Amino acid sequence: MADVRKPVVVLFDIDETLIHTGGSGARSWTAAFEQSLGVSADIGQHTSAGETDPNVARETFRGVLAREPTAEELSALYAKYLLHLAGDIWTSEQYRVLPGVETLVTRLGDVGVILGLVSGAMEGAARTKLMPANLNRYFLFGAYGSDSPDRAELTRIAIEKAARLHESLAATDVFVIGDTPRDIDAASAAGATSVGVATGKYSTDDLRGAGAAHVLASLEDPFPGI
Repeated sequence: MADVRKPVVVLFDIDETLIHTGGSGARSWTAAFEQSLGVSADIGQHTSAGETDPNVARETFRGVLAREPTAEELSALYAKYLLHLAGDIWTSEQYRVLPGVETLVTRLGDVGVILGLVSGAMEGAARTKLMPANLNRYFLFGAYGSDSPDRAELTRIAIEKAARLHESLAATDVFVIGDTPRDIDAASAAGATSVGVATGKYSTDDLRGAGAAHVLASLEDPFPGI
């Protein structure tokens, strides 16, 4: 990887890239639908990995109630979801930081790389998910599902924020790392350099086939350009 230019900014996805919540998010969405609407809902039946929280809420709502949600119904769902997540994340037995994370983010910071988050989770949920592992301290900024329901757009928002911290930043100097083809597609659409990591549901072959510029088996692998 010596011929790869060093990244100026690295943007990390959260779920299955930095951490595994042990199902905390899915349980919290189920609780939100039950408490707010009195219906049983399983987001896994209506959505797939890498979707933004607003899309998860809308698609699951449509799937279980066969109609569009009102703005008030979505707001209530979001509130119940965050409240449940804030408690559940601390008691999730299978919660864990994924291999190599703390070593990598420390090393990137030491060599002057700016670290940020780009997550489909709403900002409150994203930061909550990182709290048990004390990982928020590594990331200067982020863009989230609450900034846009479209993954490519929120990735562009993250790059715009990064540009405020570093003069003359080119999109290709921003490396976006995630575990799903959606992360790869969003990075490519935003003009960033995509890095797939096979710590979620998708294999290295899947991520390579999705067009990732670089593919890692885990964050223990050598990071491109570093």
